[in-house]
Amino acid sequence: MRSKPNILVTGTPGTGKTTTSAALAEATSLRHINIGDLVKDKKLHDGWDDQLECYIVNEDLVCDELEEIMEGGGNIVDHHGCDFFPERWFDRVVVLQTENSILYDRLTKRGYSGAKLTNNIECEIFQVLLEEAKDSYKEEIVVAMKSDSVDDMNSNVATITEWVRTWSSTN
Repeated sequence: MRSKPNILVTGTPGTGKTTTSAALAEATSLRHINIGDLVKDKKLHDGWDDQLECYIVNEDLVCDELEEIMEGGGNIVDHHGCDFFPERWFDRVVVLQTENSILYDRLTKRGYSGAKLTNNIECEIFQVLLEEAKDSYKEEIVVAMKSDSVDDMNSNVATITEWVRTWSSTN
């Protein structure tokens, strides 16, 4: 039994996963694991996708790398996908959602264009990641949170921090 919870923060690129996860790690003293950085730093990929301009994540290598860390608890995992992680790893799955015009502005500021921009906006419009989370985890641990502004992020961090405190006192 873990003494600290594991949390997955997911959502379309540009919804604020990394910023929220970093603030949450600071507020809760949990470890922030950014999967994009982990994949790049530890070479847990199968090369580069020129069309989508990103690494092709080797999901088996990622899960192997994280297995022991996740068993210990106390982790915030930050990634835009969620369906390949073992269900048993997470006590809470947070899906950040951003209004489409705000998301469009954030992604174009990052230099997204063409297929990469279109795919990510469509992913948000059709709530692909929320559905993926609900299909992959028990519905009672999945929570969608609005992430349009700094105020939203601060509110989300406060809400999740309170959940961590409650979880820690009852487990």
